[in-house]
Amino acid sequence: MKVLLKHDVPKIGKKGELLEVKEGYARNFLIPNGLAIEATGGTMKQYEEGKKAEERRKAKEKEEAEALAAKIKGVTITLRHKAGDEGRLFGSITSAEIAEALKQKGIVIDKKHILMDDHIRLVGGHDVKIKLHSEVTAALHVEVMKQ
Repeated sequence: MKVLLKHDVPKIGKKGELLEVKEGYARNFLIPNGLAIEATGGTMKQYEEGKKAEERRKAKEKEEAEALAAKIKGVTITLRHKAGDEGRLFGSITSAEIAEALKQKGIVIDKKHILMDDHIRLVGGHDVKIKLHSEVTAALHVEVMKQ
């Protein structure tokens, strides 16, 4: 019996795969548990339409992320913090502070998307990467000044 998997099934296949399985396995386990549907003409057509809609949605998300990356490209953020004589900050600058500074400039980014190896602890210019999409990353320049 041919079935179309609705979810990943260990040792069987991934979501969206068309498989040939034994009829008893399909009727007694896969279909009742909502893991698969029988592959008929109508369900295959519906699956293909859903797949195309998902591709369009992903393309739109990527396009929006690229537009946001272009907007971020020319932005420089200046943050002022207390610092010692050698330029070391008392404390550090976190991704939350950078997200808040971007929000004040009209760019809303979740702090989880700001990629930093470690918090910024020195006065000066620093480049920070922002992951907007799985394929789109933007670079932001953060200038830290002594207060």
